[in-house]
Amino acid sequence: MNGNNLNQRSFWDKFYKYFCVVAVVILAIMFAFPLYWIITGAFKTGKEINSTTPVWFPSQWDMGNFQRLMSKRTAPLFDITIPALKLTFGKYVVRLGKTLVITGPTVAAPVRWLLNTVFMSVASMLLTCLTAAMAGYVLAKKRFWGKGLIFSLVVCAMALPKQVILIPLLREMSALHLYDKIWAVIFPIVGWPFGVFLLKQFAEGIPTEMVEACRIDGASEWRTFTDVMFPMIKPGVGACAIFTFINSWNDYFMQLIMLTANKNLTISLGIATMQGESSTDYGLLMAGAALASVPIIIVFLIFQKYFTKGITMGAVKG
Repeated sequence: MNGNNLNQRSFWDKFYKYFCVVAVVILAIMFAFPLYWIITGAFKTGKEINSTTPVWFPSQWDMGNFQRLMSKRTAPLFDITIPALKLTFGKYVVRLGKTLVITGPTVAAPVRWLLNTVFMSVASMLLTCLTAAMAGYVLAKKRFWGKGLIFSLVVCAMALPKQVILIPLLREMSALHLYDKIWAVIFPIVGWPFGVFLLKQFAEGIPTEMVEACRIDGASEWRTFTDVMFPMIKPGVGACAIFTFINSWNDYFMQLIMLTANKNLTISLGIATMQGESSTDYGLLMAGAALASVPIIIVFLIFQKYFTKGITMGAVKG
């Protein structure tokens, strides 16, 4: 009797194991198929893309879509503006020098758009992880009046859509002379409430005794944060980095509002403006999407270990 029960249990255990493997494979194929369709579509001819019968694999690898993408517009590879120095003495204003603009060589506009998007996403990721880690450490381990209120405001801000604060943000960026500059898209993302919430939860898992021990040893707050807290919440920082990078990369709405000049556009916004000049060119669209997906894949592969730890750490107790 016991042997039959063991055999039945072994059978159902194997069945459950194989069922889970098959389910994961099916889900992986479903999630990977759009990426496969975009990459193969970027190398298909217009006839294959618009065919009523799906063409699962290009008959020949055609680079025409990428050639059209790179030949429609041009932009400087970079441009650096050094403002003139202005000194104020009471009613008198003294200007030293002139505004200097350093412009790089002219390249295909998608190259400049891709560089803009990478710079925007990387800068947003670094600044957000730094500020969120510091804010999470303070909210988790420091005692001060109003801490609960501040954290409640952070949680409420997570549910606040960007459309509600669009006009104040637009006026603020205009007042700071940052409108139509890439920084106008970076700074609103830096104070990301979800990043503060995520890293606060990680910081709360660190024993308070370790912070107190650092204080007894005479370590400064910055030393305690950099040498003790930050290495221990590194998996959470890695997860926050991926979330921030993807959030910044896909923030089409804010890019559309803040950026107008051709040289300042992002890759998604630039391709959208090219698409509006004529009828829908799906080959051009897929070539641009394939180009834009490369940095996202690279960043995910780099931070995949931390991302997995960040997702699963909260489920492990003890």
